[in-house]
This record gives sequence, C-alpha cells and structure tokens, in this order.
Amino acid sequence: MELLEKLRVLADAAKYDVSCASSGAPKRSAGKAGLGSTTGAGICHAYTPDGRCVSLLKILLTNYCLFDCAYCINRRSSNVERARFSVEEVVTLTLEFYKRNYIEGLFLSSGIIRSADYTMEQLMRVAKTLRREHGFAGYIHLKTIPEASPWLIEQAGLWADRLSINLELPTAASLTRLAPEKNGAAITAVMGQMHERIAEAREEKRHFSPAGQSTQMIVGADAATDADVLEASADLYKRFRLSRVYYSAFSPIEHASALLPPTAPPLAREHRLYQADWLLRHYGFSVAEISASAEEGMLDLDIDPKLAWALKHRGAFPVCINTGTREMLLRVPGLGARAVDRILEARRHARLRADDVRRLTRGFRRAAPFLIASDHHPARLTDRADLRARLVPPKQLSLL
Repeated sequence: MELLEKLRVLADAAKYDVSCASSGAPKRSAGKAGLGSTTGAGICHAYTPDGRCVSLLKILLTNYCLFDCAYCINRRSSNVERARFSVEEVVTLTLEFYKRNYIEGLFLSSGIIRSADYTMEQLMRVAKTLRREHGFAGYIHLKTIPEASPWLIEQAGLWADRLSINLELPTAASLTRLAPEKNGAAITAVMGQMHERIAEAREEKRHFSPAGQSTQMIVGADAATDADVLEASADLYKRFRLSRVYYSAFSPIEHASALLPPTAPPLAREHRLYQADWLLRHYGFSVAEISASAEEGMLDLDIDPKLAWALKHRGAFPVCINTGTREMLLRVPGLGARAVDRILEARRHARLRADDVRRLTRGFRRAAPFLIASDHHPARLTDRADLRARLVPPKQLSLL
C-alpha cells in the first residue's frame, strides 16, 4: 500500500479519538536549525483552553487490533480496510508535514498488534526517533497500552509531551459487557503509575509527560447516565490529577454488535458533559450539585448545567456584584471565571454599576436576573415562572 493511501485509512481510523488537544504543553522552540515548536502556526484541528489553535497530525500506527471491543470500528471482527505504518513512515510524515507548515505536532495511537509490549515499543520509538535523531521540538501525544510493560510506558513519558489511556466506558459493568478483553483495574493501575511519575518529575524539575495525562470516555454506548459519567470523571481527577477527561459521543458502526444501541446519542449530550466537567474543575461544583439539577441522572439538553443549577436554586440569588463572594459569583449564569476575577479586581476601586459589569463581561444579559449592582436591583426576576424561557429563546432550543 502506498504511503498516502495508508495515511487516508489511518487518519480516518483515528477520528474517533477526541483526546488530542495539546493544552499544558511547555512552550518550546528548536531554533533556526531545528524542527518543530509548540507555538507555531498551521492548519488547526484542536483548541487549547486559552483559545489557541493547534494543528496535529492525528493518526493510528495501525488499525489492526487483537481486541474485539463491541463499540470499536477497528475491532478484530470488523470488516474494514486495514493498514499499518512503520516507525520510519510515521517519522517521515511528521517531519514532512511540519516542514510544509501543515502541523505543529503529532497525536499517535494504535490498535494492538502482536502484543501490548510490541505495540507500545513501536509508539515509543516514533517519539524517541523524532526527538533524538531529528531534534523535533513539536508537541507529541502518545496513547499508551495499559497491558504493556511499565518500563515501556515510562520510556514513552521521556519523549512525549502527554500520555493518555482511554478508560473507554464509565462503569466496570459496561466495560465487562462491551470490552471483556480489557481490564478496568489494569487501566486505572497504569493511570496511578503515570500520576506518580509525573508528580515526581515535576518536583525534581525533569521531563516526563510535562502536559500530564488524559483519558476518554465513550458516551451513549451503554446505559450509564450523565451522573455516572461525571462520577467516574470526578474520581479520576481526584485520584490521578488528570489534565482532562474527554467525552466522545458513540457513533453507530457497520456490522454493529446487538449489544450496542441502534442510534447515536444527541451531540448536545456530549456538549453538556463538557460544560459540566468545566464546572467540576474550575467553578467549585460537585457532582452531587450538578446531578441534583438533572432528571433521572441526565443533564438538561436545552440549557447549560450552570443555568440549570441556578434555576433550581433561585433562593441563592440575586448576588450582589459588589459584596458577593467569588464562590457565589462563579455560580452566576453568564459569568465566567475570568469575568469574575475582573469584577473582583474592579470593585476594589469603586462600587460597580450595571454598565461596569457590561464592560467586564459579554454575558451580562444572562447574568442580569441573578445580580444586584449599585443601579441594578432586579425585582425578584428569579421568581418569574417564565425566566427559563426568557433566558433561552425558542430558536436556540430548536437548535440543540
């Protein structure tokens, strides 16, 4: 198979893995004589939390796989076109794409071939070759194989910016049912191992997966509720200090197992989970608080989880913009963390009015019913039965 034909097959096979953002990578440049950086420009495919566009060559080393996970298009029983790159071919593609300013880095995953150790060694060799033999300073994200030797995974961390292992499904029961050849305990054990190594390296100021580790969960392939998904995410953040948990809406595949649902979940569900995840990590919400605003464990698809919480807890509002705590201001719909920090800084110098808040955030219209300012005293708008409809126009509801 020609190299470009392999690229067509293996780039398409990688599209189901969404955990490829390069957030957290250190800024690095190889200089005039070197190759790669983490701050270059190119065709953008991923976005970091600060809004920076990042272009990555996102491929599988191979879509052959020894496992037969029901939800995976590349499972061994799947009737798909197969291809496999050599280590040298991936290195060549990465360098040539970078020289043409197509990419800023590499996201590399793989099906399992021969054995977990063999596959992990191939992945590690790609990163090692790029770094040592070609001086490549761009971003490298490697998917690790949980069943592989701990030594090989540690070696991968020496050359990659980020390592990740897919948890795949939020509950052990779902993993046993849909991917019986995978071991949930083994996956979390490797996450624990990587967490320890990352923490040690940061303390000792040496390189080991400096952008941390991440994981991905498939949403809608099993009966798990959004509350189940968020409980699993919160546990991973607490135990292993993961950089991110990514959520991928289940996509129906050809020749699918009877164990899988016939249709995909609404894409809005994936979006709401990301919003709820943000509340967990940056806004001081607990899973219990988010879940309490959900019906039967499922997030409201029509409104974001922060607004859903506010509508369920109207008695906590309105919050005074001049005296409210940071914790309560973060819970006001329409106010992001940066806007709250700007408000806290500005109110040190003067009492804020509604126009001041409008200048500090674009979300004032959504926030207005939940706020008090020097010249803004909503007449208990939070008690209005039509408040939800006023904040979420019918046109927006129809799009979700």
